[in-house]
Amino acid sequence: MSNEDMWKAYSRGMAAVMNEGGVHVSALLLRSYRHLNLSEAEVMLLLQLMLFRESEGIEFPTMEQLAERTGSTERVVETTIGRLMKEGFLTIDEQIDSMSGIQSETYNWSGWMLKAAEWAAEEKRESRKAERRTVKRAPDPSNIFSVFEQEFGRLLSPMECETITGWVDQDRYQDELIRFALKEAVFAGKLNFRYIDRILIEWSRNRVTNVDEARAHSQKFRGPRG
Repeated sequence: MSNEDMWKAYSRGMAAVMNEGGVHVSALLLRSYRHLNLSEAEVMLLLQLMLFRESEGIEFPTMEQLAERTGSTERVVETTIGRLMKEGFLTIDEQIDSMSGIQSETYNWSGWMLKAAEWAAEEKRESRKAERRTVKRAPDPSNIFSVFEQEFGRLLSPMECETITGWVDQDRYQDELIRFALKEAVFAGKLNFRYIDRILIEWSRNRVTNVDEARAHSQKFRGPRG
């Protein structure tokens, strides 16, 4: 056989292999299986069930077929399938052909996909919580929202953020004046937005425009009480 004939034979062999098809496996399934307490043997069995259906059109392979494919025994395969079904990773669905009335069974691994999706969602929630804790531990002193969160010891609500934005954009209060009003509220032991707003309104009525004037006004206000 010439080299050209050999390459043609090789090409035909590769084409035949590729025509056999394959199985699409989500990266999430492979990334999460250990967190879901699935063993490699259990994952391989699930993947073989996918292969039988999607590549070979066999929706309910026998224990013998699965044992041969996984290099295990029928008893081990049966035990593994039982565990997967008990934990909700696998179910057996019954189908009835509408034309012939013949009943058949098929393996359904949607439970595995659902558990993987739930794990991914929980992982994302935990990641966001960690990010928020980091922000809370290291507030940005140049960000007025971070300063308020540090004093309140929690994240601000959307309405509270909108209130601060209104003080800056609509009422035109200076950033330093808002910060000083926050300190006054802390000093008075009345740490709430309504009290801070009353302080800012009082200063506005008395034409207080900076921290020095606000400090003088506050000391004058406290004078008779001292």
